Amino acid sequence: MRIKTGFKRRRRHKKILETTKGYYGTRSKLYRKAHEAFIHAGQYAFAGRKDRKGQFRRLWIQRINAAVVPFNLRYSVFIDLLKKANINLDRKVLADIAVESPQSFSQIVKLITK
Repeated sequence: MRIKTGFKRRRRHKKILETTKGYYGTRSKLYRKAHEAFIHAGQYAFAGRKDRKGQFRRLWIQRINAAVVPFNLRYSVFIDLLKKANINLDRKVLADIAVESPQSFSQIVKLITK
């Protein structure tokens, strides 16, 4: 006896179409296009989660560089001096200090440039 997939197929299609609600054109209306868009969106989201880490690192580097320019330093020289002074602060923390409390950041710069 053949069993048709009426209920299960409708439920599966409905789930995809609800997920792709708001997508452009037929990507939110037609199941096949919606399913393709859904699959690709998942791939882009996966890659984006990996890429976000690098984007934040680049942001922190830009902020640190902007903070050390008034001290006549470059980012690479500043990081090298930090390592030689054995100060183990990561870029996220340094960027946060540079933005939130410039006085503390200037003390760190003075400490390593002596």
